[in-house]
Amino acid sequence: MQFENLNAIVDFAIEKEKEAAEFYEAASKEESMSGSKEMLLGFAQEERKHEDMLEKFKSGSIDESVSDYQLKWIKDIRRSDYVVEMEYKKGMGYPELLMLAMKREEAALKLYNELQDNSESEDVKKIFKVLCQEEAKHKLALETMYDDHMAKVGD
Repeated sequence: MQFENLNAIVDFAIEKEKEAAEFYEAASKEESMSGSKEMLLGFAQEERKHEDMLEKFKSGSIDESVSDYQLKWIKDIRRSDYVVEMEYKKGMGYPELLMLAMKREEAALKLYNELQDNSESEDVKKIFKVLCQEEAKHKLALETMYDDHMAKVGD
């Protein structure tokens, strides 16, 4: 992926966070299961926080949450590796919804890893490291919810 400058990179990342939040918000409105709605709204809220973090960075300030962020390794249980790309369909089942969301988080994690690897500034690397970790946490949470659900239904 080639970008003209740092602003173009950050604008691209902001757009991806907006898309993710809008996806989760739209999907939550169409879901009838309250647990699914809450999960989707929670993820939308997280993506809005990421968008805000990037907006602050773009305006020249490092969000306090970024400068104080403690990086740590997030385990990857790799469930999304076995999930094919899919699109959201109204009324899709809970396991499919989880698979779709984990695949989206996997893509976001890959994007931020790539952006971090191609960044030269330490401040830029730090914000993308933070976003990598955040997306990895989301992915792990979704994969764990998927495992728990499948264990409940006997698969």
